Amino acid sequence: MTIETERELQALLKVGRVVASALQEMLSHVRPGISTAELDAIGDQVLKQHGARSAPREQYNFPGATCISVNEEVAHGIPGTRVLQPGDKVNIDVSAQLDGYFADTGATVIVPPVSKQARRLCATAQRALKKALQNATAGQSLSEIGRVVEEEAGRSGFTVVKNLCGHGIGRKLHEEPNHIFSFYNPFEQTRLEKGMVLAIEPFISTGDELVEEAGDGWTLVAPQGSLVAQFEHTIVVTEEEPIILTAWP
Repeated sequence: MTIETERELQALLKVGRVVASALQEMLSHVRPGISTAELDAIGDQVLKQHGARSAPREQYNFPGATCISVNEEVAHGIPGTRVLQPGDKVNIDVSAQLDGYFADTGATVIVPPVSKQARRLCATAQRALKKALQNATAGQSLSEIGRVVEEEAGRSGFTVVKNLCGHGIGRKLHEEPNHIFSFYNPFEQTRLEKGMVLAIEPFISTGDELVEEAGDGWTLVAPQGSLVAQFEHTIVVTEEEPIILTAWP
């Protein structure tokens, strides 16, 4: 989607604030002893309070309001009876639809105590997202986003997941451009345009560069058990810094 009116921007800001609030509320409840289903219910409640609907549930019949992935799970984890334990890596991904507009956000946290490697991994993923956003300007090549993410991961001794990527968003959860990779793709010739709405989400890994689908048909896992951290924002491209629709309160 490319924004054409102030009304569209305000509608996207509205849904962006909702998913950001849901994510922050869920993150504040991450602790040993809570189940992923309980976390999901917290996020679902926040969405409903604002009149929003879970995007993965609405568009793909996903069996949860949000995606919660623990440890070897990288993305699309199904909320359920799994109880969080000390040291678990937890990724929460929240996307929703409100008044016909979509926004998507996510973050990775560690249930205390936090190992040195896990702390470095999450810090690197956050820096990678920041670098990606700084390069998401009108006229920039889409491949440049992947380049800066891959370089940031490599500087810290980590890799990137190559078969998970960001995407366009706006009137649907997934729109063109379909692939915003976390690595440099010299064949990607797309240039960003002012007003484009994007979900940018680097996946930084301690080793695995490809993920596989688990037996439940939804969850994506690191086959060698690597830890993967992801942080995500939905943005609007401008000629300078992007408008972050999902900026956390």
